[in-house]
Amino acid sequence: MTVLKTSLRNFFAHKGRMALSAVAVLLSVAFVSGTLVFTDTMNTTFDKLFASTASDVTLSAKSADPSDSSPDTGRPDSFPASLVEQVRKAEGVKDAQGSVISLSVTVVDAHNKNLGPTSGAPTIAVNWSPNELRSVEITSGHEPRGPTEVLVDGDTAEKHKLKIGDELRTISVGGDHRAKISGIADFKVTNPGATVVYFDTVTAQRELLGKEGLFTQITADAAVGVSDEQLKKNIAGAVGDGYKLQTAAEAADEGRKDVAGFLDVMKYAMLGFAAIAFLVGIFLIVNTFSMLVAQRTREIGLMRAIGSSRKQVNRSVLVEALLLGVIGSVAGVGAGVGLAIGLMKLMSSMGMNLSTQDLTVKWTTPAVGLVLGIVVTVLAAYIPARRAGKVSPMAALRDAGTPADGRAGLVRGGLGLLLTGLGAAALWTATQAEKAVTGSLWLGAGIVLSLIGFIVVGPLLAGGVVRVLGAVVLRVFGPVGRMAERNALRNPRRTGATGAALMIGLALVACLSVVGSSMVASATDELDRSVGADFIVQSGNGQPIVPQAQAALEKTPGLDHVTEYKWVDAKITDPEGGVFDKGLVAADPTYAQDLRRDTTAGRLADAYGKNAMSVGSDYAAEHHVKVGDVLTVAFKGGETAKLKVAAITSDANNVDKGVMYTDIATAAQYLPAEKMPKNVVMFATAEDGKETEAYAALKASLADYPQYKVSNQADYKKDLQDQIGQLLNIVYGLLALAIIVAILGVVNTLALSVVERTREIGLMRAIGLSRRQLRRMIRLESVVIALFGALLGLGLGMGWGTAAQQLLALEGLGVLEIPWPTILTVFVGSAFVGLFAALVPAFRAGRMNVLNAIASE
Repeated sequence: MTVLKTSLRNFFAHKGRMALSAVAVLLSVAFVSGTLVFTDTMNTTFDKLFASTASDVTLSAKSADPSDSSPDTGRPDSFPASLVEQVRKAEGVKDAQGSVISLSVTVVDAHNKNLGPTSGAPTIAVNWSPNELRSVEITSGHEPRGPTEVLVDGDTAEKHKLKIGDELRTISVGGDHRAKISGIADFKVTNPGATVVYFDTVTAQRELLGKEGLFTQITADAAVGVSDEQLKKNIAGAVGDGYKLQTAAEAADEGRKDVAGFLDVMKYAMLGFAAIAFLVGIFLIVNTFSMLVAQRTREIGLMRAIGSSRKQVNRSVLVEALLLGVIGSVAGVGAGVGLAIGLMKLMSSMGMNLSTQDLTVKWTTPAVGLVLGIVVTVLAAYIPARRAGKVSPMAALRDAGTPADGRAGLVRGGLGLLLTGLGAAALWTATQAEKAVTGSLWLGAGIVLSLIGFIVVGPLLAGGVVRVLGAVVLRVFGPVGRMAERNALRNPRRTGATGAALMIGLALVACLSVVGSSMVASATDELDRSVGADFIVQSGNGQPIVPQAQAALEKTPGLDHVTEYKWVDAKITDPEGGVFDKGLVAADPTYAQDLRRDTTAGRLADAYGKNAMSVGSDYAAEHHVKVGDVLTVAFKGGETAKLKVAAITSDANNVDKGVMYTDIATAAQYLPAEKMPKNVVMFATAEDGKETEAYAALKASLADYPQYKVSNQADYKKDLQDQIGQLLNIVYGLLALAIIVAILGVVNTLALSVVERTREIGLMRAIGLSRRQLRRMIRLESVVIALFGALLGLGLGMGWGTAAQQLLALEGLGVLEIPWPTILTVFVGSAFVGLFAALVPAFRAGRMNVLNAIASE
């Protein structure tokens, strides 16, 4: 009880000093809790959606792939409408409805604006049937009653300000279909961002499937007393084995698996950044308790002198840490729920509508947040607590803040240098690896070892690096600058730990900057060397190019040639019996000009001859295939062909690496017209000297089809740079959490340092140091600590990034580019971070009463 009272008294006596450490715990726990609440809410939203849309049993074509939202043919797999009656007559079926569902459509308004979502969710075209009333209700107007009417979902109508009577154009492989909005329907559960349009059944069949009398799905409801599993067996017996049957539970499970990948990537990425924030927070907590213990050395010595045992002193500090962890964690869980709501609002603004009514806070979320926050805080305070327990009663006669044992510092420095050396060796080994898997293991080991090494050796480096920074940055400020330098050097362990917290976040920023810049530079170099086409036309969401858009493209004036490029699903069997099931590309012979590919054997032009093909050099080496060999190619939905290998392309190129080619005319021999894939991308080359005119004409030709983007090589490079830049910006934003915690660490270190030096500050003020000079001294000390952490972090990160790039060179990304403007900006920005962190401590120091400061002990 005495220990608890002492801990409570000390905790509340230093509540201001604990506040910043509590904020660090709060931020870290909030990120973990917010991530868990957000992903659980997403799962709840999708579960409710799947539950509301799933019938007792659903029948679809056996070849239908639910993950393929945009089949290359542009038309989903279908079956005759007569199958509905067969299902309806099966034992135990209460009712059955046929459905037409297509995700290979684009819907535009009267102003030719694409109404599709920007969040990555699909645009879905469906036939209206009573089955749709499971998930939506018509809130205005009526269902579509003919080819001139269409119904649209309420979220899309609200977002694009659509109203009844507005004309919409639906673009599919069947042509452009115009219809006016006859009604608007709202989802009964949250719509996670999809755009949905409904047609009458006949129009949906004709426009989306090519002819009437076809369906893509049949939904069946069970009669009373019939289980879903039994109904599934009964329907299977009625229709045979050629179809895919799923119960409501199986359909929901499949839906969850489809979104699980996206949710898991988001969840674990955010938890990874939370772990980084926790790591940085550990430094802050260790520093805080180390300084508090040092400042209370005399107090602890007196406690020991009057009978307190080592265990009691140790326990007293750990109880303070426990209180800090509890307060920070409880607040962090609450802040995490707020963060999750903020993320939901952000996703809704991007088109993925998430309702706060679905907010899901499982009991495990606060439990995980509390356990993590408390355990991490107590563990971080353990070393300072042990140090407090070792304080002897004689310490009551000494000044506070006794320096650390020099021998321990030498041992620490030696261990840090050893770990850093091992990390450097592992990174170098990664750059020499011949296989990416092996290199990745060495890279990971090198990053961990070098990071730990730099953290351990930080106090040893602080002396040298701070002196160099002081000579460059601080000496121009005269005596005040020299005092700031000496203050930073007074306790190298403290300076090293404070700088290390900032180092971690900046090391990751530098590493990712190097990798991102190198990826852009490598891809740009590859495009310059390999791509000969002037223009690339493709859809932003991976949908095939519809025939009417292709016709408009081919009629564009000023083009020398246009190249078709189709991805054909097929299984290729080599002479040894090995099967390659990733398909091949059917292209026009002009593709050999549009993409310059070296060959290791044969001529690429010959691969576009009749019944000919090419293979990649890696495949040829692995399967002992050579020019002249005949491969068996089984085209999905078509016949099996015997194609002769006419060329082996070099896989040293990164564009189309490993791709096999054949001529479109060859593929057309073995595939029926309705199974022939549409172009996933098309290439065009302008006539000599007409590049500018052809570019403008090509954009004008495709103006009616906003789902397709026309890019010249400069556009393509910029898009690539923008995509990587956007990804890096998201990562930098998440890393900002760790950097914020590190800034709190600098603030806390300075604040406690000011308290520790109260008497010294009073004496300096008494002998003539002005308030302005005092504040400048503290700001300069903060700047040099921040620059120390930045220098270590950026240097370490560039080393990691360089090693990672050398490893990526195995995948064709062979250009190393250091983004010096970014590195220098971050370094200079660190100085401003130091200035910002020192504002409050410097202000408090300047307001000290001189006489009270001198009299303090």
